[in-house]
Amino acid sequence: MKNNIDGHVHLENGPLTKEYVWEFVRSAQKQGITTLHILDHTHRFFEFRDMYRGVCQSADVQKQWFEKKQVNSIREYQALIEEMKKEDFPITVKFGLEVCYSPENEEFLRRALSSYPYDFLVGSVHSIDGLLYDMDAFSKELLWEKQDPSTIYRRYFERLQAAIESDLFTQIGHPDVIKMYNYDPGYDLVPTYQHLAKTAKEHHVKMEDNTGAHYRYHHADVGLNETFRSILQKEGVAIVSASDAHYPKDVAKDFDLLPE
Repeated sequence: MKNNIDGHVHLENGPLTKEYVWEFVRSAQKQGITTLHILDHTHRFFEFRDMYRGVCQSADVQKQWFEKKQVNSIREYQALIEEMKKEDFPITVKFGLEVCYSPENEEFLRRALSSYPYDFLVGSVHSIDGLLYDMDAFSKELLWEKQDPSTIYRRYFERLQAAIESDLFTQIGHPDVIKMYNYDPGYDLVPTYQHLAKTAKEHHVKMEDNTGAHYRYHHADVGLNETFRSILQKEGVAIVSASDAHYPKDVAKDFDLLPE
């Protein structure tokens, strides 16, 4: 496989067990992946609850969604990682965390993340001023149908820029996923792409070529927007292929459609 690293797969929809981790490893090996990065969202873990106050306060439906996601302590995840480090894997397996980044939580994150020795940390923007933008059940009603898409795009990329500049993360998750519902941003994104690329290079942050928006939301782009990818490559930014798999069967999904 031309993209032999899957830098972003989730345990989110299964148990924190050795057996479940092995399902991802076996799927990766079958797909020709030689390096697998396993993680989970901060919203799964009780210790990060305070970060989601704004999301919960912004809408009852978001609070209900969040409370269903809160199922484990980070200590359980850490214990699993310690056990998995003893396993004899047929491929390279690393463990990390996907952090829902908001500037107002940066100091909390700086303290919290220093306590956990992860192999990698993914910084992602999942909400715009307390409103989740990617939930089929309610995001269009709460956000996209009430605000100008250009405002949403600008706020998203402002937060992404701040995530890169925070120096908290080794890579940025699905950096242009805000396009997922095909809303027209209403302005030229090229200057934004160029600014993000220069900042990512300066801060030594990898950017994901994430196929999730393609196979989960049916966006035409396979991974990054072609122009954005070209700008990142021209700037010399490290790019990591990522499936955003939430189930073992989706490891390396659509990687065969990514450019070399």
